[in-house]
Formats: sequence, structure tokens, C-alpha cells
Amino acid sequence: MRDKEELFQGLSDAIVAMDEDETVRLAEAVIDDKIDPYEAIEKGLSHGMERVGRLFEEEEYFVPEILICSDAMYAGLEVLKPHIKAVGTDRTHRVVIGVIEGDTHDIGKNLVKIMLEASRFEVFDLGRDVPPVRFLEKAKEVEADLIAISTLMTTTMEDMGRVIKLLQEDGVRGKFQVMVGGGPISKRFADRIGADGYAVNAGAAAKLAKGLLGGEA
Repeated sequence: MRDKEELFQGLSDAIVAMDEDETVRLAEAVIDDKIDPYEAIEKGLSHGMERVGRLFEEEEYFVPEILICSDAMYAGLEVLKPHIKAVGTDRTHRVVIGVIEGDTHDIGKNLVKIMLEASRFEVFDLGRDVPPVRFLEKAKEVEADLIAISTLMTTTMEDMGRVIKLLQEDGVRGKFQVMVGGGPISKRFADRIGADGYAVNAGAAAKLAKGLLGGEA
């Protein structure tokens, strides 16, 4: 039997190296050796994507590299997920994410989704050009813990605040953490509209989400 820590490190390295075939091979080895697949996701795949997130923050990796790394991660997940046993009543934190109405730019949102999924959040993606009320409706429907809103356009920024106002008007503001991000967004703006947090990029968004929800997802 192979050393499980070596397998986990190999999975992490394969993600960073953008090597989908090696990721799948090592994920299959985890199953063959009867190693806990959840632990392999946490210490292998997720760890690798955290490293990728840091490389993105340091501008050593860019959007194309992030997407290729995520393909490798998802390939590994496909192998490992069917072997995860349900654990009691535990549930993953749930996030509703989308690009605010009037904006159709979704690359940034998609990167945040990848990093959140790598951090074991359950993500409900509303897509782009999403009306403010839809965030409220979906968050209530799925009993979300967090709402993540993005935009790359200054003309749509204020509608992010509209989402928070709708939560307040509906009496459910306290049930959801709200974080915002995107090119024109700043911490000052996030504070002004009453958001709980602001992230400058996808890697930071995953860290922020964990922090807002009290640690690991």
C-alpha cells in the first residue's frame, strides 16, 4: 500500500502542474488502497487548488492556468465523490453566487465558483445578469449560508446594495452573509452598501467565505 500522505501530496502537485491524467491516476490509487476519499479531496485536491489560488494572487498563474487546474481537480472529484459516505446530518455550507443584473461578464464569477467548490462549499450558480430579487429568492429556497455577488461594471454596482436592501425588507438579512467582488469594487464600497465582506480575487474569495462562516466549510 502506498503512503497516503505521499498520495495526497501527489494529488496536490498534479493539480498545480495542470496534469489531469496524473490527478485521475492518483485518485484511482486512493480508491484502490481504500484511503478515505474525503480526506483525499481535502488534503489533495483542495490543497492543490489553494496553492493555485496563491499563485493566482501572486500573478504567477492567470485565468487560463486556473481553468486548466480546475479541470484536473474536477476530474479527480469525479473519481472520488462516488466513494464518499454520507456523514450523519452534517452538511456543506451553501453559497448562492451570480453576476448582478446588467452585467454579462462572468469569468471572475466562474473562478470564484471553482475556488469555493474546491473548498467544499455547495455552490448554486445563478449565472450572469441576475436581478437582485433572484438572489433573495434562491438563498431562501436552498437555505444558503452565503450570497456572493460580482460585477465588472460601474453602472451595475449599486444593484449589489439593492440585494442587501431586499434582504432587510424581507426580514432575513441576519440569515445570510453577503460578500461582493469584481473589478470596480472596493472594501469602502462593500462597507457602504452593508456587505459582510469584499474579496479582490478568487483565491481571496474562498478564504473570505471560510472566515465569514466561522472557519472550514
